[in-house]
Amino acid sequence: MSIPFGATIPFVDHLGFTLEKFEGGQSELHYAPQPEHLNSFDVTHGGAVMALLDVVMATAARSVEVSMGVVTIEMKTSFMRPAKVAAGQKLTGHGQLLHRTRTMAFTEGKIYDTEGQLCAHATGTFKYLPRSNTEPSGSVPTD
Repeated sequence: MSIPFGATIPFVDHLGFTLEKFEGGQSELHYAPQPEHLNSFDVTHGGAVMALLDVVMATAARSVEVSMGVVTIEMKTSFMRPAKVAAGQKLTGHGQLLHRTRTMAFTEGKIYDTEGQLCAHATGTFKYLPRSNTEPSGSVPTD
């Protein structure tokens, strides 16, 4: 069952990410790449995979400090294998908060295909920022 993000994030909405887990420094997102999200090799475009990694790490950071938003400071990504999915299948992203300070979060993200194979791995650093007054209470902004 998908958890609503709470905040309006047009790019995340466009890609169709769903938030499945958001607690205790961990997050899980699902993503069913559409034909327009593929590259010339007919696999999920690396930019879409990186967007999923960014959001899964940001939500892991936010899961322990829901009163704050986060922005990406840096991200390093490694691609292990193509992120292939058949029509209607989903990639799964797992995010983990590794360490935090009052203002910074250090995270890790992993993307798996439908066979459970690791496709991509990233580490990221995020800065906690106060949420804007325009976001609804209980929202989950991620970037």
